[in-house]
Amino acid sequence: MATINKPQLKVAAFRRFLSVVLLTLLGVLLLIFLLGTNSISNFVSPPLDDIDEVSYTNSHLREKLGFPEQSKLSIKLEKRNQLPPRNMDLYPNLAKDHITIVLYVHNRPQYLRVVVESLSQVVGISETLLIVSHDGYFEEMNKIVEGIKFCQVKQIFAPYSPHLFPNSFPGVSPNDCKDKEDAAKKHCEGNPDQYGNHRSPKIVSLKHHWWWMMNTVWDGLKETHGHSGHILFIEEDHFIFPNAYRNLQILTELKPYKCPDCYAANLAPWDVNSRGEQWDGLIAERMGNVGYSFNQTIWRKIHRKAREFCFFDEYNWDITMWATVYPSFGGSVYSLRGPRTSAVHFGKCGLHQGQAENKACIDNGMVKVDVQEIDRIANIKSQWQVQVSKNQAGYKAGFKGWGGWGDERDHKLCLNFARMYHAIDNASTF
Repeated sequence: MATINKPQLKVAAFRRFLSVVLLTLLGVLLLIFLLGTNSISNFVSPPLDDIDEVSYTNSHLREKLGFPEQSKLSIKLEKRNQLPPRNMDLYPNLAKDHITIVLYVHNRPQYLRVVVESLSQVVGISETLLIVSHDGYFEEMNKIVEGIKFCQVKQIFAPYSPHLFPNSFPGVSPNDCKDKEDAAKKHCEGNPDQYGNHRSPKIVSLKHHWWWMMNTVWDGLKETHGHSGHILFIEEDHFIFPNAYRNLQILTELKPYKCPDCYAANLAPWDVNSRGEQWDGLIAERMGNVGYSFNQTIWRKIHRKAREFCFFDEYNWDITMWATVYPSFGGSVYSLRGPRTSAVHFGKCGLHQGQAENKACIDNGMVKVDVQEIDRIANIKSQWQVQVSKNQAGYKAGFKGWGGWGDERDHKLCLNFARMYHAIDNASTF
């Protein structure tokens, strides 16, 4: 009998084995399908032309406000601003208390590579969202940002950048006045600044981009709209130390208790040439323009000063803030920082230099920043006291500005940036 049942037992065992193999294969195929579906949902973006214009912009309000007529490229870039962040498959969840980082860039690829590499070494960078705001569209800059893999990253492009309008405002119009030309005699268009000079689109783009970016980040993106925490702002020629993010988290936690009157937290001293005092204590001083962060409450105060910002004859956004916006708050505007810098300004070239690879804006093609072991870990202590720096040098109320911002068209566009995400019927609100 044993010899008769042996083949039957082998057949039964083979069938059980085959069933297990088939179930395993089905399970693997199902897993691959689910993972593939998730990857597709994160990587495949709809074509720009398929994004409904009504869903991405307050087009009716912009028409009412009199924004410049957009080119096809301008419209496509504005649609692209609404696409979701990349790398969501790699970093599906942001930390609950994350501090969003905004990197605003122009067209200096040599510099951008440096700041991106420094950000890749920052402890905690994978926990947050990096927003890169472009002043126009430049292919090399775009390629560098698209190569970022160390965190969620979202790109936005200023759709009214002068760099996108080669033949009309806010770029160069054929009938624009030049230099110190007399508009009445030359029958040209434009208003001179306080020194008699007419607008330069490349120069005014600085202030336009910063103001558009601020309004868009705080009020125009679903990723940050209503964000209650701080947002950190850095530029393409800022080297960020590995401990920057952790230090900033500590500063934002300490600020309400250590310096309740401080408006912001800074990664670096106001004096860009300083590396800090190196002592055991915190510093409250005027807000610097390297690695500064603030929250929605402060943005609302800034936003209410749109007229002060937009009508001050100064093409630099930071000097405009120091000389007219901050003084209009009615008291000192302090920022809290540590005694040792966590970010440095390394740029040697101006904004519109160093765009080509052969420009010597970086010594030997490299940036040498002394990053010590203490700069790799959080080095701010909660028990430290705060020293307030009251009598500081620099631009203050009463400074009349360096000019470059006298054209009424620039004033109007600037004010419209403050209105574009708000259902404002009365143009005199600002």
